[in-house]
Amino acid sequence: MENNVVVPHTELKGLVRRKLEQVGVPEDHAEIVADVLVHADLRGVHSHGVLRTEHYVKRAKAGGLNLNPTISFRETGPVTGILDGDDGFGHVVAKEAMNKAISLASKNGIGVVGVVNSSHCGALSYFVYEAIQNQMIGMAMTHTDKSVVPTGGAQAFFGTNPLAFGFPTKDNPPIVLDMATSKVAFGKVLHARETGKSIPSDWAVDTKGNPTTDPFEAVALLPAGGAKGYGLALVVDVLSGILTGSAFGPHITTMYDDYQKMRKLGHFVCAINPKAFTNIDTFLASMDQMIDEIHEIPPAEGFNKVLVPGEPELLKEQHYLQNGVPIPESVHHYLVN
Repeated sequence: MENNVVVPHTELKGLVRRKLEQVGVPEDHAEIVADVLVHADLRGVHSHGVLRTEHYVKRAKAGGLNLNPTISFRETGPVTGILDGDDGFGHVVAKEAMNKAISLASKNGIGVVGVVNSSHCGALSYFVYEAIQNQMIGMAMTHTDKSVVPTGGAQAFFGTNPLAFGFPTKDNPPIVLDMATSKVAFGKVLHARETGKSIPSDWAVDTKGNPTTDPFEAVALLPAGGAKGYGLALVVDVLSGILTGSAFGPHITTMYDDYQKMRKLGHFVCAINPKAFTNIDTFLASMDQMIDEIHEIPPAEGFNKVLVPGEPELLKEQHYLQNGVPIPESVHHYLVN
């Protein structure tokens, strides 16, 4: 199994930024992309961390990303708008979209922004944190290319279609729920292939749609929670794809093929200003009270404490900020050369 190299997060961010700038990504855009990738690694979500740098560089070189996009925003109503990413980096596009949503919410209580002509945007938790920092509730979702079977199906239709929610607090760390609608990422299946291990039977299916424990027979993932994950994946695709006039399901340009093609992804972000609904201090205090009461629930056997969404990731972040971020040797070798 490949060894890890531990790198301070600031150094890691600089390495990613340099790699991107080498292929013509503007400094300000490279800074945002690097920030999003390191954010994911700090939270222990390494599937969306700096290992993605090589993929982005490859797509940039092939012409499947616009390195100097003209991002434009059009308000379509008091609380709505459409942001056109002009095929730029999704990280930059989604951050701008959330900032527009926050601006609308600060004026009129809520801001909902649909995104068109974007690309892979990384960990969605990053964007809901933007809302949290403005004492707002954040929502973000994006469709992805097909890799997950609908319940009862033998062929992939939707992607992993993640969604994230973020809730501000007063004294406690904020609550952040960031989840895919698939049971696992396909990267876990690939890892099982590399290590010669079997996979749990609720991860993936074979060509006939039957659950398999053989990673080499796995051709598509199963939705999280069965039909519930399938239903949520559909919701994400409607809001990110159909509602914005973007592609959906099997019509989305794949991430790891057609590197020269723009992906034209859609995202959906929302900011909700608690002040439009209740007293902000009361809201924040009640959020803290809820977290405190959840923490007081007696833990079940095998658990030390009941945590809230985002707390396991926060504990990893605190550790990695102090001790450095572990990344595979091969990824480190790519970044430093």
